[in-house]
Amino acid sequence: MDLRLSEYQPVSQLVTPVHEIHVPRFPVIDVHTHFGPMVLGPEYEKEYDTEQVLGNLARFGVEQVCNLELVWDGELERMNRKTAGQEGRLFTFPSVDVSRYEEPGFEDGVRRSMAAYARAGYRGVKLWKNITLYLKDSQGGHIRLDDPKLACVFDAAGENGLVVLIHIADPKAFFTPFDGRNEYYECLVESPEWDFSGPGHFSFREHMEMQEAVLSRHPGTVFVIAHCGSCSEDLGYVSGLLDRFPNLYVDIAARINGLGRQPYAARRFFLRYADRVLFGTDFIAGQDPAELYPYYYRFLETFDEYFDYAPPGSENSMGRWKIYGIGLPDDALRLVYRDNARRLLKLE
Repeated sequence: MDLRLSEYQPVSQLVTPVHEIHVPRFPVIDVHTHFGPMVLGPEYEKEYDTEQVLGNLARFGVEQVCNLELVWDGELERMNRKTAGQEGRLFTFPSVDVSRYEEPGFEDGVRRSMAAYARAGYRGVKLWKNITLYLKDSQGGHIRLDDPKLACVFDAAGENGLVVLIHIADPKAFFTPFDGRNEYYECLVESPEWDFSGPGHFSFREHMEMQEAVLSRHPGTVFVIAHCGSCSEDLGYVSGLLDRFPNLYVDIAARINGLGRQPYAARRFFLRYADRVLFGTDFIAGQDPAELYPYYYRFLETFDEYFDYAPPGSENSMGRWKIYGIGLPDDALRLVYRDNARRLLKLE
């Protein structure tokens, strides 16, 4: 019998303990959420009620969130109007328009913006993968993250005490041939715009080289590299980065699918770097928290085996496998869930 891969949805007959966790053992700060146009589009204001969303998150143990958006100037003011009244619970990380990096006056503008952000009480700035994957320079090539003309962004952030939370690269498989050997084949069928394996794109290795160069050149700036330091598939590599660069932290947003399939290595990693790992999910305002947070809590708090890392068929389900819990002890959980973020963002 022939069966389409999309129709093959095996039901496991494995019988193992199940621990559903809707409220974490300790309060949570989610450092990686989206409440603005970056994910929700230009009409984001119509998509949710800020107070209601934060109230729903509180029922799942989330007491504060960082809102990561590519907004500045008028768009930042608009974002602030949408979230007004929630300043103690929601911290927006604004950005700068890096597409203008070749224009005269770019550095002066960046330095003014960063100083203004610090005076206004912002805790950090958000930068995204568009720098190397989508934006083009005046010659038609993709922009290098380590281009000297972008150094002012990282320097000015550090000089003003702002954390740089940056998404640099996507999963390694997005940079490998889009064929039957690609472990994210089904995901890329659904989202072919995530295929960066073709000519003209930087390779994954080149992204890592640029990432390391930026960390090395800006030791006075604190970086949180999203999605487990760009490389949840290779925790040995991420461990090496954390050992080499004391200014580096990582979040785990949208990567428990990769971490949970290597539970022994992941647990060792979390225990060794418990004070350098931040809790994040990539939560989108208006999303049902029940479809996201219990999976993270189960991964971090239990030793459950072979369970889904997201609701089957949801947009958070990216690879055809299941995960295992890593059962972190309380001291590590406190750090990952909240204490690291409180220290890093000066919320204590």
